Amino acid sequence: MWLKDPQSLLSSGCGKMAVRKQHKLLSVFNQNLVDLPCPANLSAAWNFGSLLGVFLLSQIMTGVLLACHFTPSSDAAFSSIIHIMRDVQYGWIIRLIHANGASFFFMFLYAHIGRGLYYGSYFSWAGWNVGVVLLLMSMSIAFSGYVLPWGQMSYWAATVIINMFSAIPFFGTDVVEWMWGGYVVCDATLKRFFVFHFIMPLVMVVVVCVHLIFLHEVGASNPLGVSTYMLPFHPYYTWKDLVGVVVAWFWLSVVCFFMPYVFMDPTNFFPANPMKTPPHIQPEWYFLFAYSVLRAVPNKAGGIVALVLSVVILFFVPFLHWGKFRGLAFYPCCRVFFWCFVCNFMFLTWVGSMDVKEPFIFAGQVSTCIYFGYFVLAPILMVVEDSLFNPSSFGFLFRRMVGSESGSMAVNYKSTLVNSVLSSFFKSTEK
Repeated sequence: MWLKDPQSLLSSGCGKMAVRKQHKLLSVFNQNLVDLPCPANLSAAWNFGSLLGVFLLSQIMTGVLLACHFTPSSDAAFSSIIHIMRDVQYGWIIRLIHANGASFFFMFLYAHIGRGLYYGSYFSWAGWNVGVVLLLMSMSIAFSGYVLPWGQMSYWAATVIINMFSAIPFFGTDVVEWMWGGYVVCDATLKRFFVFHFIMPLVMVVVVCVHLIFLHEVGASNPLGVSTYMLPFHPYYTWKDLVGVVVAWFWLSVVCFFMPYVFMDPTNFFPANPMKTPPHIQPEWYFLFAYSVLRAVPNKAGGIVALVLSVVILFFVPFLHWGKFRGLAFYPCCRVFFWCFVCNFMFLTWVGSMDVKEPFIFAGQVSTCIYFGYFVLAPILMVVEDSLFNPSSFGFLFRRMVGSESGSMAVNYKSTLVNSVLSSFFKSTEK
């Protein structure tokens, strides 16, 4: 039965509950994980945040175990990976969880960002920007980890991607040589990437805490984008998140046990050979969308700018929401456009895995225009859809000419829809 006063759930407590509320340390845990007020209508799309936290801890723990047996040397790095897989007890499963867990992490990360774009999570300006910083940190950590096995694709990916910094005016060459530790990718490069890959996840944990602090200050968004009843995080969403974690780890187990190398490039199963360039150099699948954007621009400097902008543009999303409603729940055209954007993102990823030749070059250029076009046209579509229900708009006057009843319905369409959805939801819970 639905509680008439849901706030009593957040404020009530006696006995054991009083301890976690009064203790200085436990009260912080209680406010952020137990009695945290959450909207009552959160869907499964809000599970990705907790999944990211679980998989981040999993990556850190498996990474520490792998670091105990990994040798950051250009002569022994590839052999140490073989040693971990063959000789270390349970080393094979630890490495597979770490390698495939990175792919699952980015799946959830992109889904988490997509949910934020769809439901207007960027209205929490500080929390959103810290989240974009976390995305950039995740990409840099993943790239440095991709270099560590010192396979053929690892070596040449480091050569190509780091060499892009040479496009920086005046001191670009110095930056490249500083990152390489020499004039080419060498032993110093591997050691620097190993240290970076080991330390940055620990820094990332601190940034995640900052992200959560900003999120809890303003509260979570919800599918409707309007004010609604609040429930405590525990037990309503702890069990819901636990189900999501079990399902995610089930599929990770399926991948690790039945198709462990599905996300890996076959070229990387050969040791690095500076004298032999692979026919098609490409990054991991979760970077292929940005790689397609890079390839779409013929000019080197322009391609690098487009690549950086494909991620950094997320910083500007809070300024590109020109609608009167939070999220896209009441913008039908924007919803269609959003799912076209998602399909285009997947298409960009596929194009990035293809050879650099026609028709894939032209397809990547068209897809890149659609990618950036979404951020330009979506705010305009919001304004157009809002104007259709504005009493001073031409569209409203046209409907008034057709019929007064249809005109009044158009004015109150969105508010009526919100009220009807909320009322039906609470009536069903009371039953």
